[in-house]
Amino acid sequence: MKCLVIDLGNTNKKIALFDDMNLITAEQHSGFDQEILNGFISRNPGAGHCILSSVVSFPSGIREFLSENFFFLEMNELTPLPVTIRYQTRNSLGSDRVAAAVAGSARFPGHDVLIINAGTCITYDFINKEKEYLGGGISPGIGMRFRALHTFTGKLPLISRGDYPDSELTGDTTDGSIRSGILNGTLAEVEGIGARYRERWPDLKIIVSGGDHKYFVKRLKISIFAHPNIVLSGLQQILSFNVHKA
Repeated sequence: MKCLVIDLGNTNKKIALFDDMNLITAEQHSGFDQEILNGFISRNPGAGHCILSSVVSFPSGIREFLSENFFFLEMNELTPLPVTIRYQTRNSLGSDRVAAAVAGSARFPGHDVLIINAGTCITYDFINKEKEYLGGGISPGIGMRFRALHTFTGKLPLISRGDYPDSELTGDTTDGSIRSGILNGTLAEVEGIGARYRERWPDLKIIVSGGDHKYFVKRLKISIFAHPNIVLSGLQQILSFNVHKA
């Protein structure tokens, strides 16, 4: 079954083609409109099903187009899922977090799983071995931390994101001090939270994903698995679950 998966995040907008659970191709854009969608479909024909998850607004005509041309599913709090949600405020739970939990549980069935998605925000999502999503945490992502220091202070400069090279512990310039505080602090946060989860659930599997996942994968001192497209994979699995259910 070929399907389109559309994930419209705060920073990046992704479109992917899957053949069953196999990711065939994916594109990332800074925006999303009918022209971008049409171009992707023309380059990657054959999909009969589509799922869309969005945390941002998008042109209303796209929803109508997808409904007319595909078996179409738009993620919301009522979407049937292959996992159980124990989160108390289901209506405010991001679809990206749900999708990550679904994919994490499928990747390690019978295990407790923590998914750390390092993007605009850093999200921590925990799903237990009984496939119950319990929640997690949300903190600012690396880029957001750089922008916040510049925005909410009078003189601190905005440091370019770059490729986040290793940062000295003791910065000897203002730029170096900002890099030290943000990069070393974020790394310590992720390591610390991962370790605390593993203390409580010793056989825990930890997955790191998101746009900044490479920074953490190379530097974390806790055992982790990299899965850069976990949200796309989770959305595909949710779509497949609903197709078979229908």
